[in-house]
Amino acid sequence: MLIVLTSEKPLTNEAEQINNLFKAGLEILHLRKPTFTIDGYRALLDQIDAKYHNKIMIHQFPELTIDYNLRGIHLQEQARLDLEDALEVTAKIYTNKGFAVSSSFHSKEDIKNCSVDFEYVLLSPVFGSISKAGYKGKGFDVTDLDAFVIGMGGVNEDTLQATFDLGFKGVGVLGGIWNTEDSLESFLKINKVNSQLVK
Repeated sequence: MLIVLTSEKPLTNEAEQINNLFKAGLEILHLRKPTFTIDGYRALLDQIDAKYHNKIMIHQFPELTIDYNLRGIHLQEQARLDLEDALEVTAKIYTNKGFAVSSSFHSKEDIKNCSVDFEYVLLSPVFGSISKAGYKGKGFDVTDLDAFVIGMGGVNEDTLQATFDLGFKGVGVLGGIWNTEDSLESFLKINKVNSQLVK
């Protein structure tokens, strides 16, 4: 599984770039814009081709899953912790409506201790981050985990093999796409290597 997370900052022609990634075979996009209001999210979603909306996981404003028929919601680590005892109920509300629910983690122990069975979880940083300076990788080995774990942090075509060797069932890419000169070209390179390794 290859997931692309949006840049935190607005980008020039962003919706066009996202549409091009979907056209090129992107399976899942995580829409994450911490500084956006709900109207900012709507403005971007309105520019993304509606036929791709069911491939988008949203990080804020979960009500947009219904308005736009999105793939589902992603609970970032703090949002998950804030829910406390309501976490299981919240996840169930969305899964019962046919939406996917995923979450972010920064330790293996937290994944083991979490009572919710997410569709998949993001674990980071596996390697030194491309998008966050000084964010050092922890080289997590997840071969002993039952969860469907997606590796993030420093993932590009050069580190894909090492990520899968550590037991990850998929990868999440952010800087490896948006911190390059051509997001589409970078995606095609990563996706090609990913397809060869997943076979």
